[in-house]
Amino acid sequence: MIGWRPSRRTVLLGSLATGLLARSGVALATPLAGVAGKSGLHGLSVFGELKYPADFSHFDYVNPDAPKGGSFIFTAPNWYYNQSANTFNTLNGFTFRGDAPPRIEFVFDTLMVAALDEPDSLYGLVAKSVSVSDDGNRFTFDLREEARFHDGTPLTSADVVFSFETLKQHGHPDISQSIRQMASVTADGDHRVVVTFTGEQSIKEPLIVAGTLPIFSKAFYAGRDFEAATMTPPLGSGPYKIGAISPGRSIVYERVPDYWAKDLPVTCGRYNFEHVRVEFYQDPDVEFEAFAKGAVTWREEPASKNWATRYTFPAVREGKVKKPDFPSERRADMYGWFFNLRRGKFADPRTRQAIGMVLDFTWTNKNLFYGLYQRSSSFFEGSDFAATGLPSPGEVALLQPFAANLPPGVLDGPPVTPPVADGSGRDRKLMQTAVGLLREAGWQPKGSHLVNAAGEPLTLEFLIQSPAFERVLTPYIANLKAIGVDASMRLVDAAQYQRRRGDFQFDIIASRTMFDATPIDGIEQIFGSAAADVSSGSNLAGLKDPVVDSLIATTGGSANREALVTSMRALDRVLRAHQIWIPAWLPGAHRIACWDIFAWPEAKPAYGFSPETTWWYDRERAAAIGRPG
Repeated sequence: MIGWRPSRRTVLLGSLATGLLARSGVALATPLAGVAGKSGLHGLSVFGELKYPADFSHFDYVNPDAPKGGSFIFTAPNWYYNQSANTFNTLNGFTFRGDAPPRIEFVFDTLMVAALDEPDSLYGLVAKSVSVSDDGNRFTFDLREEARFHDGTPLTSADVVFSFETLKQHGHPDISQSIRQMASVTADGDHRVVVTFTGEQSIKEPLIVAGTLPIFSKAFYAGRDFEAATMTPPLGSGPYKIGAISPGRSIVYERVPDYWAKDLPVTCGRYNFEHVRVEFYQDPDVEFEAFAKGAVTWREEPASKNWATRYTFPAVREGKVKKPDFPSERRADMYGWFFNLRRGKFADPRTRQAIGMVLDFTWTNKNLFYGLYQRSSSFFEGSDFAATGLPSPGEVALLQPFAANLPPGVLDGPPVTPPVADGSGRDRKLMQTAVGLLREAGWQPKGSHLVNAAGEPLTLEFLIQSPAFERVLTPYIANLKAIGVDASMRLVDAAQYQRRRGDFQFDIIASRTMFDATPIDGIEQIFGSAAADVSSGSNLAGLKDPVVDSLIATTGGSANREALVTSMRALDRVLRAHQIWIPAWLPGAHRIACWDIFAWPEAKPAYGFSPETTWWYDRERAAAIGRPG
């Protein structure tokens, strides 16, 4: 699925630049280059390139002979980055009511499936083929007649129509916004679906519809409120169904042995575990001990201190727990602290620049992170889309029409990057520069604080839900206080955190998003003006800038990958110049630890990492360490 690994707060980052395209005056490229007017296609990609032929037998990054069985047990991810509540209270992951467990998508099929070793390709799952109209606005999907829900009832075009219409009308805003240029979806018999777009869709939106929208049973939802938070297991058609549930504590996904699609090329060698179990812990120390004792069998370590100091327990020393190496994906990774621009005290970019300037990452990385991180600077870190050096001629051509409205230096200088501190913990030169910027922005000293012309002090509160941030923020807050900013942090429980985040009741908040390899979807929801005031939306900063909107639209109309890179780099330059965040830090690879009961394919795909779907239980290894089962 393209860029879709649902968290407990939201399921999908939507497409970009849909409604903005017509307003910007940017002409759309023909969607899905090279396929307009073609029929009977086995796959789709944004720029028309497919790695796998129509007769392929399986993806290269799976083991087609992987045995079935065993369990994969991991803990709910992302709590360290404050992305979601570390609990669940609903099994409906497609609206904003409640917190759904991760991997709920395993229960549902989609029309097509993404290949994780290609940047943006889809191959048929429920859809055995797709045909595209001459104008690229109508997609006709022929469905496999053998598709079935878990209760044995057939999956038909009526279910697809119901699902897509329901998600557009009642789905989470990030879903409904992403498909708003889907003009209609209709059934042509029981096994053919026609999806028509307005002509203003981005080049990615058809793939979002085909590759990420779950297919529900129309009969199951008859008489049910789709938007309700509910613990009733939904009826699906996917490789897993919901098994044992302990509300708020754990959920088990059970493999469906007679899964209708188990022999298709897109599923061969995947979904090998008999059970996938997700455990939820409120205390990170208890969570770690659960792994150390073997109650949890797979872990991606979020904390550098743990990685550097705690993996010395008996199972590690005895070789029962391994730490295999897996590189990061070739995808844009955005992680930082976002200012809430809806609050007037942050209106001047010099205020925001000064606040970010006194974070001594050099000291933090050495003393708190054990040197395991690298500082981010780009909103698209780790990808070809991160701007570097002076703007290229192509970037200048995109930016020049907005010259009068661009922040200084965008057209003729390198992109904004966070300053490198001297590592002392309190870089005096940077702090003096920050004080000067604050005075330029209108803040004047009054006692130990800075105040504006109305006598209001400059206050700043970091909203957090994890105590893991306290050790990082404490020295940073001390630096802020030293320059007159009345800074603090507030640790709140999951429910309050989600409520305040959704209502934008914060000064500054952390967020991490990993985009897919063709990040046309989702960017409007994060940076676009239309999303700035959408409750529970993803534009945390509340940024409203017509230049950004236009560049997003240009990105959505890219004719090829070279044009996409150029427009994304131009966008990155403008975003960075606005000083809407304090860039955080990222590891260069996955920090994985697991009990030595698993095996995995030799090659890791470049654009995804999904052990739950590609690894398998190794009985010989498990027996060797005394964990058969």
